Amino acid sequence: MVTIIAEAGINHTGDMNLAKEMVCTARSVGADVFKTQLYDVDKVFPNGLIMAQGRNWYNEVKKTQFSKEQVFALAECCRSHKIEFMASAFDLERLSWLEEIGVKRHKIASRMNLNREHLEAVISTGKEILLSCTLDYYSPLSLPMNTKFLYCIPQYPTPLTEVHLKDVDFQRYDGFSDHAVGIEAAMVAISRGARIIEKHFTLDRALPGPDQICSANPKELKELVKFARKVEEILDAGSVT
Repeated sequence: MVTIIAEAGINHTGDMNLAKEMVCTARSVGADVFKTQLYDVDKVFPNGLIMAQGRNWYNEVKKTQFSKEQVFALAECCRSHKIEFMASAFDLERLSWLEEIGVKRHKIASRMNLNREHLEAVISTGKEILLSCTLDYYSPLSLPMNTKFLYCIPQYPTPLTEVHLKDVDFQRYDGFSDHAVGIEAAMVAISRGARIIEKHFTLDRALPGPDQICSANPKELKELVKFARKVEEILDAGSVT
C-alpha cells in the first residue's frame, strides 16, 4: 500500500472554508491523509523573513496561522469525510493540540528534525513518527522503531536536477516528501519503492503563498493517486502465492 499524504500546508491561505474544501478534494481524489502545518509564525521566523522565489512571504504566511479552535474544526471536518487528519506541529503547545485531537501519528518537518526537545516530546507519545530529512541526516537522539523516514529536499521548489532520487535507498527510507514542480518526481519515487508520498497540493496555484508553485492541483493529485494504486495492483498481481 502506498500512502498518499495530501499536504495542504499553508495553501489554504488562512481561509477555513478553503481549507475544508481542500479536505473534500483530497478525499474525493483518493488521498489517504489530509495534512496541514501548525505554528506561531513569529516564533518560527522571528526575523520576519520567509524568503522563497526571490521575495519575502511573511505577510501571506502570517495569515495562515490557525487557532486551536480552527484546528479542531479542521480535524472534525476530516473525520466527517473519513480521511485521516495529520499536521506538522512546530512547537510543544501545538503538539499538545494534536494529542487532544487524537491523531494517529505525528509528522516532524525537516525544520524540526534536530530539535531535541521536540523530538523527545513526539517520541513520548508512543505513536508512529514520520520524519522528513535529507540523505545526510543524523538524529541528535535515538529514534524508535516506529519512525518512518521521508527523503526530503527542503527547497521550494526543488529543481528536478537536485532531487537525486537515484541516490535514495527506499529500503532505508520509507517515503518521499516532494517539493518539486509536478508529480513526476513522486511517481519515480513510487516506482523505486517509496511507500509514503507527501505531496503539497492546492486548489489553485494562482492563490498566494510560497508553496503554490510546487503543489499539485486536484487533477494532478488524482493522477498521482491513480498511479500509486496501479503500481500496487501490478506488484500484487506479480507476487508469488
